[in-house]
Amino acid sequence: MLQRDYILELISQFVAAITNSLKLAYQQNDPEACKKVEQQVGDLLDLDADTAMSLAPDSLVTMMILSGMGDSVASYVCYALDRLSLVYDKMGEEDLSGLRHLQAKAVAESFECDPSEPPEELRDFDNEVFGKADGQA
Repeated sequence: MLQRDYILELISQFVAAITNSLKLAYQQNDPEACKKVEQQVGDLLDLDADTAMSLAPDSLVTMMILSGMGDSVASYVCYALDRLSLVYDKMGEEDLSGLRHLQAKAVAESFECDPSEPPEELRDFDNEVFGKADGQA
């Protein structure tokens, strides 16, 4: 029960932290906001953000499995990486966009989540900010 409460608290903090940053990143092409989202992904996975974000897609999945929390947070990580891919693409950062897309895809395939379906807590936010981007995930 305590572990479940801990994970729910981590997820709640993650959702609160990424919403503003993703919105700024997408609407204002703000690279610093992208870095904040990446930092939150690293924090959620209990990894250094620079290390986590530079991992090959399969290596990121391996680290998520080894953390023991992969199943609990996969849909949130997948969502954040997928939306970062859209933001980087919009900013013309093709390499970063491609890496984030492949990372999101690897997480989705390994943990059976759908990057085009936001976690419940993020659905309204996603419709508001990325509504026009639906189908590009």
